[in-house]
Formats: sequence, C-alpha cells, structure tokens
Amino acid sequence: MGKHEAAHIVWDWNGTLLNDNDAIIGATNAAFAELGLEPLTLERYRALYCVPVPKFYERLMGRLPTDAEWEVMDEIFHRYYAQHRVRCGLTEGAVELLAGWRSAGHSQSLLSMYVHEELVPLVRGFGIEPHFVRVDGRTGPSGGSKAEHMVRHLRALNEVEPGRTVVIGDAADDAVAALHVGARAVLYTGGSHSRASLEGVGVPVVDTLGEAVEVAGRLAAA
Repeated sequence: MGKHEAAHIVWDWNGTLLNDNDAIIGATNAAFAELGLEPLTLERYRALYCVPVPKFYERLMGRLPTDAEWEVMDEIFHRYYAQHRVRCGLTEGAVELLAGWRSAGHSQSLLSMYVHEELVPLVRGFGIEPHFVRVDGRTGPSGGSKAEHMVRHLRALNEVEPGRTVVIGDAADDAVAALHVGARAVLYTGGSHSRASLEGVGVPVVDTLGEAVEVAGRLAAA
C-alpha cells in the first residue's frame, strides 16, 4: 500500500499535551540540590533549557557534569518526576483538539522522550490512546535528541508521508527532529522553552495548542 495524502501530526507529550511544568521544575531543582546548585524559577528554566540535557546543566554549572554527576542527577530527576506527575493534567483543550483532528479524517501519533514503558500506560490512563495510530516513548539513555527517535517513529508509520507531517512540540529539539526527517514543525510556548528561544529556530511559534493545530493544517496542505 502506498503512502496516503492525509495530513499527519506527531505530537510531543511533556510540556505539550501534558501540562507538567510544575513537576519538571520540581524534579530539576531536586536534582540541582544534590550538587548544591541554586533552585530555578520556571522563567529561568525556560530561558536556559536545551537538548542534550547535559548542555543545559553546563549553562548553569559553568561546566559539563561528570558522568557520575549526570547519573545521580538523572536518577533523582526521574524519581522525583514520577512522584509528582500524578498531579499533572492534560493541557487545556487537548482532548477536544485530538478528537477534532481525528474526526476530520487526519491521522496523528505521539512521540515522546519520556521512557516508553511509563509513557504508554500514562497516555492510556488519560483515555486518549485511541486518537493515536502509534505511541512511542524513549528507548535507551535519557538526555539526547529526538531526531533519531523521529526517524524510527515515521518509519514505523509507513503510510505517513513526511512532507504532509507536522510535529507539534514545546522544544527547539522538536523542530530539529522534524527537519531531520523532512517534516514541518510548530512550536508551542506553554512548555519548556521561552518564546524568545523558540523564535530563533525558524518555524512557526504559537501560544495555544488550538493555534498549533490550525497552523499544522495549513502547513500540511501546502
């Protein structure tokens, strides 16, 4: 069967569909406390955050963390995040947007850098799994780029045309991953990056997921 012409969205999870900023900041500050670093505000986090994550820590520490420091900080971050994610909900309007895109005859999938074995039951618990043709989380070490994960994700969606695909995410790395596979991207300001840092990427930047879906529809049709 050949690739179809329908528009496709690849959604990001953390900071995009899932409104987990509070849990992210709390987990980051718990990891920082282990090394005696000052806690971050959300504004400072969003101004400095980057991928790969060790580079983010370098911006704060003035040096890259050692391998041992990274392992400790990464373990603390994920342990704290797992405890506090239960208080996080979906971003306002997300359920309606997912249902609307699907009912319009388009397809959508989810690709996250959150560990796959934990992502799938979390998505299922929110009752939104049926909206996606595929849900993929991270496999392998944490802290890296989404680009190669995006390659595998789209390869598994063998009827999705990259040129009719739009990635919606909250991080510059989402756009990098999209461009890596020949897709488009729309970046949402409600998550991990400030508007200023997102606008330097060179793709559309929006303040709501509703706007993101509207722009994605136009990009996929172009």
